[in-house]
Amino acid sequence: MREKLVRSDLVDCVLGLGPNLFYNSPMEACVLICRTQKPKAHRGKVLLIDAVNEIIREQAQSFLRSDHQERIFETYQTFRDVPGFAAVVDVSALSRQDFSLSIPLYVVRPNVATRSSTDQPPATLRDAWRAWKTDSEGFWSQMDAVTVMLDGLVEEEAKRD
Repeated sequence: MREKLVRSDLVDCVLGLGPNLFYNSPMEACVLICRTQKPKAHRGKVLLIDAVNEIIREQAQSFLRSDHQERIFETYQTFRDVPGFAAVVDVSALSRQDFSLSIPLYVVRPNVATRSSTDQPPATLRDAWRAWKTDSEGFWSQMDAVTVMLDGLVEEEAKRD
């Protein structure tokens, strides 16, 4: 089905969202945007957006702040590559990956641990703080998802006993 959708040029965008965004679901979400009449510039291409790290977790609730929503919407509207966030992939590249729409195959997330010594450090303390906060929010979102999953396993085990 996925291959047929891609070959028919119906898939316009794949949007990956972080865990816990939807109530009672610890899983990451994926939104598939299909269009029967794609704009000429979009034909034969699919935009993949990795917005997993755009999710904010506060007081046991996950959500997208308005600036995150705007970033996602602007990226969709401009239909362009954004390093570490979005990639425009043509159908031939998708076919080489067996028509997989798995976002990490095409959008490489920046990794602080792999930064080389030639890369420039953040320009200001504010930039460093922002980078640290973004990285730690992603970590804690993932830890919350693990906790929810483990709680579910404990509840299932208690029901069996």
